[in-house]
Amino acid sequence: MYEILAKENIAKRARLHTAHGVVETPVFMNVATAAAIKGGLDAADLEAVGCEVALANTYHLHLRPGDELVRDLGGVRKFMGWNKPLLTDSGGFQVFSLAKLRKIKEEGVYFASHIDGRKIFMGPEESMQIQSNLGSTIAMAFDECPPSGVEKTYMQQSVDRTTRWLARSINETSRLNNAGAASNRTQQLLFGINQGGIYHDIRKEHAKVLADMNLEGYALGGLAVGESHEQMYGVLEATVPHLPQNKPTYLMGVGTPENILEAVERGIDFFDCVLPARNGRHGHVYTSRGKLNLHNAQYIADDRPIDPQCECHTCKNHSRAYIRHLIKAGEILAMRLCVIHNLHFYNNLMKEIRHAIEAGSFATYKKQKLNDFSS
Repeated sequence: MYEILAKENIAKRARLHTAHGVVETPVFMNVATAAAIKGGLDAADLEAVGCEVALANTYHLHLRPGDELVRDLGGVRKFMGWNKPLLTDSGGFQVFSLAKLRKIKEEGVYFASHIDGRKIFMGPEESMQIQSNLGSTIAMAFDECPPSGVEKTYMQQSVDRTTRWLARSINETSRLNNAGAASNRTQQLLFGINQGGIYHDIRKEHAKVLADMNLEGYALGGLAVGESHEQMYGVLEATVPHLPQNKPTYLMGVGTPENILEAVERGIDFFDCVLPARNGRHGHVYTSRGKLNLHNAQYIADDRPIDPQCECHTCKNHSRAYIRHLIKAGEILAMRLCVIHNLHFYNNLMKEIRHAIEAGSFATYKKQKLNDFSS
């Protein structure tokens, strides 16, 4: 069940009740691609940084260690020691971005593993079966992810194929749920994915088709893949009003703190992105006054925490100077401390956004945060 607790214009403060717990939205899903946060964090660390829902990847877990093994070990949540909700993406994006020698057919996609080159087939039924084996709380429908800027005729053909694949994903998820097949023996929620690149007319028509299919949630895919921020925001403005407002709306693969603030204002309440962990692993950290690059010599004797306003484990215990020393010494601890901070920063940002919408002050909050980030 999804309940809207407060609204400010079309910005939503909501709550999604799932079989594995409640998700407070707007929410940032911390990305545990292979059932782990890159940078040396485990499920206890996710709990400590305030993570509401984690995300794991169907494609990667299917290839290694294998979804049937994960099923036999109790599902991905038990496998990684995570007790809260978890979303699995369908593997579609990775098939189209990582796989070698892929061939798209109506039945699905034939491709070679990027790990060892072995030949694999994945279609809607296979993706849903893998996600059932993984036992995630939320499963994503299998879709085609055409590259940014593809010509309009192909984009329309691709979107039509995604719609047909969604119908098959719905049927297979229903079959698996009715059979109690999921490794955690719960009913998986299914989110569909809106595609269409930067073509507003295709996006809008696809949104209307998806809305009629009465899904548990709706995602926008194929963004943050090379288009400008203004183009992405334009797509949101054109598309979100045509999706059901009484269901969660998820912007896949986004993004920066600035992107999140702009997208919340345009009606989005689920986000995910590898950016905070990836940046943290390279010594780039977020603060209430913008980003810092801890490689810089100016921090060599800086005894302040990364962000004096932050309450994360890193900021309560370590200085910029110490973390810079770890980076220069090649210590793995540097990555861990920076990723802990960045994920805490993102989750705390979402908490502040939720409070601001509840108070009816989100517009003011957003303006102040954007000003602070650019200072």
